[in-house]
Amino acid sequence: MAKGHRSQIKRERNANKDTRPKAKVSYARVSTTKAKIVLDTIKGKDVGAAVGILKYTPRNGARIIEKVLLSAIANAENNNGLDPANLYIQEAFANKGPTMKRIRPRAQGRAYRIEKKSSHITIVLNER
Repeated sequence: MAKGHRSQIKRERNANKDTRPKAKVSYARVSTTKAKIVLDTIKGKDVGAAVGILKYTPRNGARIIEKVLLSAIANAENNNGLDPANLYIQEAFANKGPTMKRIRPRAQGRAYRIEKKSSHITIVLNER
């Protein structure tokens, strides 16, 4: 086979695959800036402490992020066979998703655009 053959490239890419447990939610109805504020509070913390912080955080994206974190913990336990007591949040980030554009009527026949932003939230765990 040639050096740059498609199957060889795929084989090399799969050999370098990331095995850390993670969870992702796409098209979450919270803006990335609001999600990042919550994610920064739990980054680097133990999983138990992070769940406690999210449970009592009164911010908009905390419920969504809590669900993603619980999903990542379940993935680590079931797919990778890791102990949840030893896990911590290694990476947590929110990427920009599509924006829904809506129009509201305003005074004197004008139209006002409302942008309903969404985000893709990813949490990556690791073992201490």
